[in-house]
Amino acid sequence: MQKRKALGKGLSALIPDEQGFEESERRFFMCPVALIEPNPYQPRVDFSGPELDRLVDSVKESGIVTPLLVSRYESGYRLIAGERRWRAAQKAGLDRVPVIIREASGREMLELALIENLHRKDLNPIEEALAYRRLLDEGGSTQENIAKRLGRDRSTIANSLRLLTLPGSIQQDVMEGRLTMGHARVIAGIKDDRARKELRDMIVRRGMSVRQAENAAKRLAAAGPGKAAKVQADAYYYSLSENLKRALGTKVEISKKKKGGRIVIHFYSEEELDRLLGILT
Repeated sequence: MQKRKALGKGLSALIPDEQGFEESERRFFMCPVALIEPNPYQPRVDFSGPELDRLVDSVKESGIVTPLLVSRYESGYRLIAGERRWRAAQKAGLDRVPVIIREASGREMLELALIENLHRKDLNPIEEALAYRRLLDEGGSTQENIAKRLGRDRSTIANSLRLLTLPGSIQQDVMEGRLTMGHARVIAGIKDDRARKELRDMIVRRGMSVRQAENAAKRLAAAGPGKAAKVQADAYYYSLSENLKRALGTKVEISKKKKGGRIVIHFYSEEELDRLLGILT
């Protein structure tokens, strides 16, 4: 049985880059844009935004430099990789685009589209996770096999798939950039949906870093659901102490009481005390 090659070693073996374009002239041809349909296995959902607008401007100026990868389909062709270029060509008013034909199964079309987006960092974390899930569901594969095929660690695949356990509203936050992949992983580590929502609100409202979110998650787990107000206050003071620590270059503790509180600034030598006094006075 022939061993399948891994796809995670770059796009150069699949799609020629600008330098390799001349070498591929014998393999590509100028295909009418109207004969090409999108890849139904495309993992990317959102193609809008300034990046596509810049690509349209580039296409108007220089045309399509790198050929699209397509397979034969009915009376035309179906995209495997290069959907952004295809969409940009349509917006730019091109009638024909350079394409290279490669026959591929549905699974291979998904893999090739996925690896193109991963290498070009075109997918948001949820789109990436959904693509892995589709490979598992439709390809009958395992996380380990997918990792080998895509040149990734199995833990990367597993951590990505965990994002799909999050409520749809939080997944939307990740897709729209309100939460980072790191934030989402912290929230995914909490099992209670109410606690997840409380932590999400704290992160967005306070603009927490991932480290601050991790600390808040620990406090929330210890306090239990419904204690978000106290946890949020604790997280706020922790955030302040971290900011002071970075500003002063030493350990800082803030403790809150019913009325007032205290700030403790640590020093470990007379020289460090003089340095801190120079900053504070």
